Amino acid sequence: MKKVFVTGMGIISAIGNNTPENLNSLRSGKTGIGPAKYVNSNYGKTHPFAEVKLSTDELKSTLNLKNNHGLTRTDYIAFTALKEAIAQSNISTEELSSEETAFISASTIGGMCNTDELYKDANLISSGSEYVESYPGSTHTLKIAKEFELSGVVGAINTACSSSANSIMLGAKLIKSGRATRAIVGGTDSLGKFSINGFNSLQIMSDIPCAPFDADRKGLNLGEGAAYLILESEDVIEDKQAYAEILGYGNSNDAFHPSSLSEDAVGVVECISKALKSAQVNPNEIDYINAHGTATGNNDMTELTGISKVFNGFPPFNSTKSYTGHTLAAAGAIEAVYSILSINNNELFPSLNCNTPIEPFNQFPIKEHINSDIKTVLSNSFGFGGNCSSLIIREVT
Repeated sequence: MKKVFVTGMGIISAIGNNTPENLNSLRSGKTGIGPAKYVNSNYGKTHPFAEVKLSTDELKSTLNLKNNHGLTRTDYIAFTALKEAIAQSNISTEELSSEETAFISASTIGGMCNTDELYKDANLISSGSEYVESYPGSTHTLKIAKEFELSGVVGAINTACSSSANSIMLGAKLIKSGRATRAIVGGTDSLGKFSINGFNSLQIMSDIPCAPFDADRKGLNLGEGAAYLILESEDVIEDKQAYAEILGYGNSNDAFHPSSLSEDAVGVVECISKALKSAQVNPNEIDYINAHGTATGNNDMTELTGISKVFNGFPPFNSTKSYTGHTLAAAGAIEAVYSILSINNNELFPSLNCNTPIEPFNQFPIKEHINSDIKTVLSNSFGFGGNCSSLIIREVT
């Protein structure tokens, strides 16, 4: 099987508009969670969110796209991260549009950030909106494919909060099986009234900054962002810099509940175990776990249960959602980028706001910035409906 390397990364989140800015915020323990400025929701006045620190107009003005018609905030965030990844990988226009280049992207929100316009159009109380066709979660993928004239495999994934982890998995599989020589993979989501109201109805939104793995956690903070990775086969990278290897992956579904994981962690254990088997590594070879860590009651307890069943003791772990909030479909790709930053810089970043560990595990996440030799990382992403995915990412040797 061919090795799959990461040759480019791009990211935009509440803690930075590019990769260096995100790294600096992680190093300094600077969260992006706070009062909302751009989101159109009554809950913006009562709950903290993790917004990208640029307005939609500012995002649009920096991109110089061929066609802006019908593009939503979700799309502009995606283009911002994608352009950085393409530039870092130094892919030519010909390589980008080649049939051997796949594009697999993810979104759960899509154009739902513009639900108000859709409602007006559907009820014939507007003169027509350019956003009518922008509502589906796949729209950003089609817009990107058209902008860059992509001709290879193009796909969109929505498995809730494991979506972009699964896009990385699928892209790697396409390369390993010889169906592509490179794959652009990742995901994007933005904040919107529709999704905020939905999460509030589940009663899992915290009115204070989230506290992953804290016994007194109150719930998640919604965030927005995007991240993309350029994956390339060992056959084509030549002398190009490789930042990491996608070594293994695993996916499972516990089919337990529409919005909760089974408390016995059967899905968590299955996806981690599959990833370890795929990567051909033992549990004791994992140097660090980037946990899903949403700060909800069900997730954090279940994830700790799953880790305890797979590992002999707890490897160092954290939740970077204490910086970015929960970015939904974008979370897996954002956290894959953070995992690679830990590998490349031999650094582990503190998980914020955890003061009292969860019983009976009594395990604190990483509490302070640590310099450590990081070779192999496990990154977890769990979604509604029991969609569980794990990635194993390794340093380039």
